[in-house]
Amino acid sequence: MPDFKQLAQQYKSELLDRVIPFWLEKSQDLEYGGYFTCLDRDGSVYDTDKFIWLQCRQIWMFSKLYNELGQRPEWLECAEQGAAFMMKHGHDGNYNWYFALDREGHAQVEPYNIFSYTFATIAFGQLALATGREEYAYVARRTFDIVLSKLDNPKGKWSKASPTARQLKGFALPMILCNVALEIEPLIAPDFLRQTIDQCIHEVMDCFYRPELGLIVENIGTDGQLVDSFDGRVLNPGHAIEAMWFIMDLGVRIGRRDLIDKATQIALREIKYGWDTQYGGIFYFLDRLGHPQQQLEWDQKLWWVHIETLITTLKGYQLTGNKECLEWFEKIHEYTWNHFVDPEYAEWYGYLNRQGEVLLPLKGGKWKGCFHVPRGLFNCWRMLSKIAQQQEK
Repeated sequence: MPDFKQLAQQYKSELLDRVIPFWLEKSQDLEYGGYFTCLDRDGSVYDTDKFIWLQCRQIWMFSKLYNELGQRPEWLECAEQGAAFMMKHGHDGNYNWYFALDREGHAQVEPYNIFSYTFATIAFGQLALATGREEYAYVARRTFDIVLSKLDNPKGKWSKASPTARQLKGFALPMILCNVALEIEPLIAPDFLRQTIDQCIHEVMDCFYRPELGLIVENIGTDGQLVDSFDGRVLNPGHAIEAMWFIMDLGVRIGRRDLIDKATQIALREIKYGWDTQYGGIFYFLDRLGHPQQQLEWDQKLWWVHIETLITTLKGYQLTGNKECLEWFEKIHEYTWNHFVDPEYAEWYGYLNRQGEVLLPLKGGKWKGCFHVPRGLFNCWRMLSKIAQQQEK
C-alpha cells in the first residue's frame, strides 16, 4: 500500500512550488494582457500568438485555485487580467469565440472551433464564482447557450466537409460537456442542469461506448452505428479515460453508484488496451481494427493522457476501493514522474516519443498550456489527502 500522505505532499509541492509559480511568472503578458503559452523549456517565450483554448483554460485554473485553495490576490489578478483581454478581443461581439489571436488581440483564426466556446464557458463561470460579478456569469451562460445550439453542427459555416460527406458525430463534445455542466452548475437552473447531465451520460455511455468492443470510439455515424473509415476506426484512449472521471463525478452528483462502477470498469479496459507493453506509457491513437493509423503521431506519449489517467485511476480507487485502479495509479505515477517531469526547470514536458524520450522540450505551445498539469496535480493532491485522512481514522 503506498504512502498516501507522502504522495499528497509530492503532488501539492509540485503544484504550488513549481508549476503555478512558472505560469504566474512566465506567461502573463503585462503589456497587452492575456497569456503567452508558447514557452520553451526554461519558460522563455518563443511565439506570441494567443490561443483561445489556452487563454480560457488559464483563466479557469487561476479562478479555481482562488476559489478552492485560498484567496490569494495574485491568483485572482492573473485570472482577471486574462479575462479582460478575452472580453475585449476573444470574440466577435456576439460571443462567437475565435480560435487564435496575435499578441495585441487581432483575430487570426475564425470562430470555427466549438471548444473555444466550452473553455470560455468554464473560464467565465469559475471567475464569476470568484468575483460575484454578474457580467462574467452572463458571458458563461450566453456562451453555454451557443454551445448547446451548435450540438448538431459544431463547425457551422466553417466546416470543410462536402455536402455528400459521410455523416459522423464526435465523442469530444459530449465528453467535455459532462465536465462543463458541473462547472457552471451554480449558474443554471436545476432542471436544465439535470436534462443536460442526462443527455451527456446517454451520449457517452450509450452511444460512444460500444459494448461489443468494451471501448469508447471517437466517432460514430449519425445513425449511431460504427463506421469503417479512418475517422470511424480511430480510438483515443486518453480521451476515453479522461471522460470516465467526468462520468464518475456525475455519478457522485446524481447518486448513481452503478454509473461510477461502470465508468471504473471502462477506464480499466481502456488503460489496458492503450498501454504500450514494450516501452510503457499509453498510446495517443489506435485503430479499433488494428489497421495502420492516419495520425503519424499515433505512438507518441503525451502529458495530458497520462495525467488524466492518474486522476481517473485514483478517483476510481477512492470511490470504489478497486485495487486494480490503485495498481494502475502506481504504475502510471511511476511512468509519468520519471518521464514528463523536468528536474532542472519547472513545468512538465508534453511530448515524448514511443520510447519515452523527450520529443519536444517546450513547456507550452499551441495545445499545451496552464491546464492539464496543474489540474491533475490539484485533483490528485486532494484525493490523496482524503484517502490518507480516511486511513488514519
